[in-house]
Amino acid sequence: MAAGRGQFFSSILRGLEQRPGPEGPGRGAAGLRGAAAPERGATGGRWRRRRPVAARDPAEESSCSKPQKQKQKSRFPGVRSSRNKENLVEKLPSEILVKILSYLDASSLFCVAHVSKLFHRLASDDVVWRNIYVSEFGSQTWKPVDEAVEEKQSGRWKKMYFRTVAGQEVNKWRKELRDISPYTGLPKQTEWVLRNLNVSWELTVVDRLGRETTLEQSRAYFFESSVIIRWSGGSFPLFHHFSSIQIHGVRKENLESAKVRRPRWRSLMMQLDMRTHPNQFYGKDKLINLRYFPPDVIIGLWRGQSDVAFIMVSLHFYNLVEKSLLGSPFCPYSDCVDPLPVDDSDPEFGLHGYTLHFVLHNTGTEIMSGHFRQLPCSPAQVQRSLVKLDVINRTDLSQHRSLSGSIKLPWKSEELEGSVENCCIMTLTLLDEFQKPFWCVSSPISIRVAKKSLSSDYSDDHFLMDYRGPEGQVKMVLVWLKEQNQFFLIRLSLFIAVFKVNQRFSTNY
Repeated sequence: MAAGRGQFFSSILRGLEQRPGPEGPGRGAAGLRGAAAPERGATGGRWRRRRPVAARDPAEESSCSKPQKQKQKSRFPGVRSSRNKENLVEKLPSEILVKILSYLDASSLFCVAHVSKLFHRLASDDVVWRNIYVSEFGSQTWKPVDEAVEEKQSGRWKKMYFRTVAGQEVNKWRKELRDISPYTGLPKQTEWVLRNLNVSWELTVVDRLGRETTLEQSRAYFFESSVIIRWSGGSFPLFHHFSSIQIHGVRKENLESAKVRRPRWRSLMMQLDMRTHPNQFYGKDKLINLRYFPPDVIIGLWRGQSDVAFIMVSLHFYNLVEKSLLGSPFCPYSDCVDPLPVDDSDPEFGLHGYTLHFVLHNTGTEIMSGHFRQLPCSPAQVQRSLVKLDVINRTDLSQHRSLSGSIKLPWKSEELEGSVENCCIMTLTLLDEFQKPFWCVSSPISIRVAKKSLSSDYSDDHFLMDYRGPEGQVKMVLVWLKEQNQFFLIRLSLFIAVFKVNQRFSTNY
């Protein structure tokens, strides 16, 4: 079908671009009337007397031929010239356009619907989508109850097709995600499902001229509650030419076992406008500089150049399967969580019973992991539109945690590799009192030297690590113990946006 579709459009384009040949014998108005009839030759014809043609002056002939060439160039303004915005394809009758669109598959039709209002209407034609639905699923399994209602519901077959496809895909792996880990509050089999469904992630870079470069992932690093994706070794545009980047989840089908070859469905997961999105310098080594684009994108640049060495992104496991499969090429998957009913018997509803799973790691090792239950909070700790949760108190020495290894972020690009000191990945999963994921973050984070000592219990150097996002903040204080040659985490506090708490628990703090 795809090959036939391409040949169909190619033939139309060639027909539009083809220039009309010179009017030969027997063609044109004069030829039809016999004023300039052909001579008898290979094509046959009758002997007729030809009128003598006066010889033209070469200068006169050249002056006459130029306007004729210009006239031929402007014969197809919609194809030959970009100055004229006239679209010849849209001038075709709707019946012909629908016939052309009937050669497309479901994924291509969905993309065509975003070209213009006309194509959005034509690409939602019920006859086309009904044929796709019947050919895909074998029979008409859905029948409208009322014919009057049927006439008013435009695009019903398109909606039914995607519901059926999504339902079939969801039922295949939804059972595997029912087993929830009491430690993280996330499905235990997330990594297994992603690998079993052959899910990968594609990066699309758009430069300032609108040219797209799409790269498949080079490596995926899976952890207990997150995955780090790296793209390297590709033909990246220069960094200062970046206009936007997009990340899509893609399921690669096994074409050997597939009965029907379908184009890969791409689910949009992230889109950043590089011209306006804030970013900051994050670290460096002898070869690269790191730029951080919140919330979870790192770009490695070769030092002294604008060439891109690699791009990395950290993705949290929460709803990662749904985000990678159930979004559209232009709109990401959105999870609608209904607010909980208000509990009038609890004056501090939504401010207690939180559980935190917290991990510091890089692409290869886990630097620190902790599980904290029943985090305390009170209405007095709701300040500046933030709810404060104290996880590790710097005055309680028994809560302090040691970090294994140094804080660094290894990287790799083609044949070169290295590591940037003083930065890593932070992954946190905050569960509410019903043990449901409430706030999930997986983001790069860096360490910096504190200007003064923040604890009288330690005389060594103090360091800070901070994260700021639209839904909350994380603040950490670390101390470097020279004798043990390792970091200690002596303070960990979460600050959750009040609007997020009110939205979830139907409160008004």
